[in-house]
Amino acid sequence: MEVWVLPALMGLGLAAATGLRTFLPLLVLAAVARMGLFGVTINPHVAWLGSTHALVALGVATVVELAADKIPLVDHALSGVGVVTRPLAGVLAAGAVFSHVDPAMAAVAGLIVGAPTALAFHAAQAGTRVVSTTTTAGLGNPIVSLVEDAVSAILSLLAILAPVLAALAVAALLFVGFRSWAFLRKRAS
Repeated sequence: MEVWVLPALMGLGLAAATGLRTFLPLLVLAAVARMGLFGVTINPHVAWLGSTHALVALGVATVVELAADKIPLVDHALSGVGVVTRPLAGVLAAGAVFSHVDPAMAAVAGLIVGAPTALAFHAAQAGTRVVSTTTTAGLGNPIVSLVEDAVSAILSLLAILAPVLAALAVAALLFVGFRSWAFLRKRAS
């Protein structure tokens, strides 16, 4: 169970978090792995993720991303770039937690778990931004961004501390997102 199930659940939570913020979940994972907290280890082939240089780069990238996402128009540009970067970050985060399997299998597992999860959360985030921009002329976007920051941070920590709860939170968020989308679509027609 510890070889496949827990890493898959942890990877699912981290990938969902990368769908909202590219670098924050990677920073959390790298810091936790570097400090050896909570028994988290990463696959030896991505051990560079816990290096000092990677931590500094992820820290700077996280601060820049969090700040830039509060600026109108820049937030939409980040969302456009996020279509590519967030699934890639999801693959990296999800694959990294498969620490006790062959690196090729970890990469495949990361691809299966990480990319679709991150892309689904990114799509939900982009849809939310469109609604926020339309209904508030973009003035509500910084508030929405703060909520996304918090959700990404909480999901990242939950994935590491309680992977089963993280998976349940991911399922609940996807359910609420789908129901909201269906409601808005029905209301619009």
